[in-house]
Amino acid sequence: MAVSSIPARSEDPTARPTRAPRRPRGEGQWALGHREPLNPNERIKKDDDPLNVRARIETIYAHRGFASIDPQDLRGRFRWWGLYTQRKAGIDGGRTAVLEPHELEDEFFMLRVRIDGGQLSLAQLRVIADISREFARDTADITDRQNIQYHWIRVEDMPEIWRRLESVGLQTTEACGDCPRIVLGSPVAGVARDELLDPTPAIDEIVARYVGDKQFSNLPRKFKTSISWLVDTPYESNDIAFLGVDHPEHGPGFDVWVGGGLSTNPMLAQRLGVWVPLAEVPDVWAGVVGIFRDYGYRRLRNRARLKFLVADWGVERFREVLEKDYLGRTLLDGPAPTLPSKPIDHVGVHEQADGRHYVGAAPVVGRVSGAQLSRLADVVEAHGSDRVRLTAYQKLLVLDVPSERTESLVDALRGIGLEARPSAWRRGTMACTGIEYCKLAIVETKARGEELVARLEQRLRDFDADISIHINGCPNACARTQVADIGLKGQLVVGPDGRQVEGFQVHLGGGLGMAQGQTAGFGRKLRGLKTTAEELPEYVERLARRYLAGRSEGETFANWVIRVDEEDLR
Repeated sequence: MAVSSIPARSEDPTARPTRAPRRPRGEGQWALGHREPLNPNERIKKDDDPLNVRARIETIYAHRGFASIDPQDLRGRFRWWGLYTQRKAGIDGGRTAVLEPHELEDEFFMLRVRIDGGQLSLAQLRVIADISREFARDTADITDRQNIQYHWIRVEDMPEIWRRLESVGLQTTEACGDCPRIVLGSPVAGVARDELLDPTPAIDEIVARYVGDKQFSNLPRKFKTSISWLVDTPYESNDIAFLGVDHPEHGPGFDVWVGGGLSTNPMLAQRLGVWVPLAEVPDVWAGVVGIFRDYGYRRLRNRARLKFLVADWGVERFREVLEKDYLGRTLLDGPAPTLPSKPIDHVGVHEQADGRHYVGAAPVVGRVSGAQLSRLADVVEAHGSDRVRLTAYQKLLVLDVPSERTESLVDALRGIGLEARPSAWRRGTMACTGIEYCKLAIVETKARGEELVARLEQRLRDFDADISIHINGCPNACARTQVADIGLKGQLVVGPDGRQVEGFQVHLGGGLGMAQGQTAGFGRKLRGLKTTAEELPEYVERLARRYLAGRSEGETFANWVIRVDEEDLR
């Protein structure tokens, strides 16, 4: 009798049948054929290109009002035109993740105005100020993405707001949404003494060719860009960054970095190792965006940023795909950028390449008003300038000031609440929007930041070191908390009486590679290191005094944090 090669069936009634190996789950990558929408955000974009919503705003919603807005437009597609519903007043942070969106939102909008490269003419500044006073209850915050951010906007007013903005060359197109956001740039592009190549033409071409173009209006998530000759933007926290380098054979051009992003899973951008001439920057930018569109992970929103693809592929494969499939040519190898001797923030009085000067001034945590910007426009015009710049650190600059007028300008700026010779605390503190307007926030940020700066200026006015303090209302790191000397992530904490109150988890000693000797890295998180909002000024003062007493000569705050015992940081 032949012996069967088929194994006998198990008589064990508890034995489980053998299953075929499970196929890897698709990540929603279009290039691999995964076109079926895998989450509500992807379905909204597939159902209708978000850019199309402007026509409905102008022809329907602006006439019928907030109640007429389709929910998918309201909480989805409106973002492609810079619009988010703002938080309803009086809802505390403990209810942020509990309530449904319609319970959290007010019938007003936050509106972002794109200011690519941070460049504003006097006419544009006046229009921004007028819109603020007429339609936004005098709000006009400067963000750390070089945007202007309004609040209290009504959908009924959007057609007129767009008309006024576009009449002076400004726009809100793709200021939010899963698309190419504002292009960060050096606020002194074209005037800096140390700049060998002005990247403004590349920024202008990218905006003209691709912002509002439907080939890039449906990306897996937002896409952030920085293009600067100088090391004066947070280039390592962007999806793509072009940084100036002088090639020994080919001359001035740009080094390319990809895959940066913070939020709840922070990663720093990595060098591709290529040198790109100015004329090719837009094409390389479009190639990288194309890779993100086609290979980005669309299944899970929390893994949909470019940084996850770069981390999985590595820069060698990323460069290979970019060159072979998107550019059709090999890029030149290039040198790493040379970092300046100290970080650049442009605050104060500085000479331009043409002998004139620019003056950089600090509001408090980016908070300005339309009335203040209107007075700024008058001051700028009176001092012979027509150009204002916004920075990626919530500051502003006035360009082209004659040398004999700089001190007068410094005094005039101080008179309207803008300080060109600020304290270290005012200079180094940033804050996101916070619970005042943001539906994601858990704690107040702007007012806390203003209180913190005032307290520290009173108690440590002559503090002689640079310490950056970034205050965020939730874990999403819009204020870049992980790369600050003192990063404050808003959350509810237990107060002295045992009840939950507003507070912050503390990150210490983070930073980007902005100067020689700086190592980029994320802040140190000590177990249980939290502070209530009320105790925050006292905590920061105590920490600053310990640093002053214990630092070695020339030791930065970040290096001191790494060196000292945990107890010194509490």
